[in-house]
Amino acid sequence: MRGGGGLSLPARKDEERKGVNAASNGVPAVFLDRDGVLIEDSGYPHLDEHLVLIPGAAEAVRRLNQAGYLAVIVTNQSGVARGLFTEERMHVFNRMLVRKLAAGGGRIGAVYACPFHAEAQVEQYRHPDHPDRKPNPGMLLKAIAEHGIDPAKSFIIGDKPSDLEAGRRAGVTGFMFEGGDLDDFVRELLGG
Repeated sequence: MRGGGGLSLPARKDEERKGVNAASNGVPAVFLDRDGVLIEDSGYPHLDEHLVLIPGAAEAVRRLNQAGYLAVIVTNQSGVARGLFTEERMHVFNRMLVRKLAAGGGRIGAVYACPFHAEAQVEQYRHPDHPDRKPNPGMLLKAIAEHGIDPAKSFIIGDKPSDLEAGRRAGVTGFMFEGGDLDDFVRELLGG
């Protein structure tokens, strides 16, 4: 496990000192990359048979929920831009994932997906540097604004440097997941 910039896990809400600014009253959240963190990265997963949870994924999300974190998925989905599947199929797949995690006790509060790519085959998804495409922080910033999230009490778990960079740009601590059991990884992050 590698932390972004040598930062430690943010203080949980009950550990946060009382403050007067609005952010100190914000919601603690964990931003989770999808492919390679929650599900096996089979190369543009979008079919039902591609939905294979990483070991411990549902348990990890449940553990994060129990620790007071809003779980938010943030995922680049260039397969849409490349014409491999439709945006609607991406949404269907994401809903299936949320249901599968819920069946294991993990609650996802929101899903943000970026279908744009600089070299898109599908013109409507071509963008040279879309603000939502990680490493840009757009998806995280939208979630922060829409859900009252406090970045200082939040963190991101990703499997690529672009995930952690998006977190850094949004003021969120980042941790690199390099495989294995996600619940073990989260248990260690939470200190127990």
